[in-house]
Amino acid sequence: MPDRIYLIGKDKELLELNEQAYETENILQGLLAKYPKLLSGEKLDERDQSSWLLVSRELSIPDDSESNRWSLDHLFLDLKAVPTLVEVKRSTDTRIRREVVGQLLDYAANAIMYWPIDHIITSFEKTCEHDEVEPAVVLDEFLGEMDQETFWVQVKTNLQAGKVRLVFVADEIPTELQRIVEFLNVQMDPAEVLAVEVKRFQGQGIQTLVPKIIGRTAEAVGRKSVSSKMSRDWDEKSFFEELREKRGDQEYNVARRIFDWSSKNMTRPTWGHGLKDGSFIPVFDYNEQNYWPFALYTYGRIEIQFQYLKDRPPFDSVETRIEFLNKLNEISGVNVSKESLEKRPSIKLGEFKSKESVDQLLSVFDWVLKQVKASGETSSRV
Repeated sequence: MPDRIYLIGKDKELLELNEQAYETENILQGLLAKYPKLLSGEKLDERDQSSWLLVSRELSIPDDSESNRWSLDHLFLDLKAVPTLVEVKRSTDTRIRREVVGQLLDYAANAIMYWPIDHIITSFEKTCEHDEVEPAVVLDEFLGEMDQETFWVQVKTNLQAGKVRLVFVADEIPTELQRIVEFLNVQMDPAEVLAVEVKRFQGQGIQTLVPKIIGRTAEAVGRKSVSSKMSRDWDEKSFFEELREKRGDQEYNVARRIFDWSSKNMTRPTWGHGLKDGSFIPVFDYNEQNYWPFALYTYGRIEIQFQYLKDRPPFDSVETRIEFLNKLNEISGVNVSKESLEKRPSIKLGEFKSKESVDQLLSVFDWVLKQVKASGETSSRV
């Protein structure tokens, strides 16, 4: 790209704008937050990715031992509910050549593992509060006719599946970083890795920003478009057909009983979009909160959602989660470690070998809903 560009003014005068470096990294960060369309460049996605929702700047990311180990420069969401993690560096920062790659991969790996959806929603609401706007209004304008709750559920699903976008932003992307980005973007799926170069030109009272996408090679686009076409929209019929074929009648019957209980007691079902494995995650809506106590998978496991429950009353109490865990461990064949109280431990459906063990599992889920309702009644009296 040239170090100057020319504009023809209203009076037909030729205006010369010269490339200007950003004085600080914060200036480029602020421009992205204010003008997120800069991320699109020539378009990140051929279909339509021109709209972006800023969740937060400087968003904390935990690891397995610390609640705020790292801080991500920006988190955006696109219209397909894909979390887009953005890290900004100036070209004068030597870390942009290689170190920033490991940094953003660290962020992504731990965000997928330790970011509950509530953390993302709360961060978005805090951003709106800072900007003195209503979150519901901002989200409604962004989504149009799309349902807000469906959107957040899809964000959660994408995050769990590792369907995220990693974007390096700088005033100039060095050759070393470009090669790494292009390599990673071909190899990683469903994740996408890109770089955006945002050059600034100034002169005669005019400022122009010119973004350029790096990493969307023909090979990467081809591979990911094929993968996208091969993704599945699971439903009750396809989920149980796949489960029975993969795992047999015994595990099918266990899953069917859990599904039947969910149909009677939970608010609504949600289904995954995994290419190889189907998932069923029932949601319980209560007192303006959404609860996902468990998820079922076609590979024959039930996953307990401590990681997401821990941010919702009454399971934000460690003692209540321990009680939940202890009740599960009373079932013959179940042994969930206490180290899993902030994670998503899974149990083989094959462990529930008798009708009594399934009955016991469902009674534990009855207890979970009872605790949720009791907590809601308590808060309404306060």
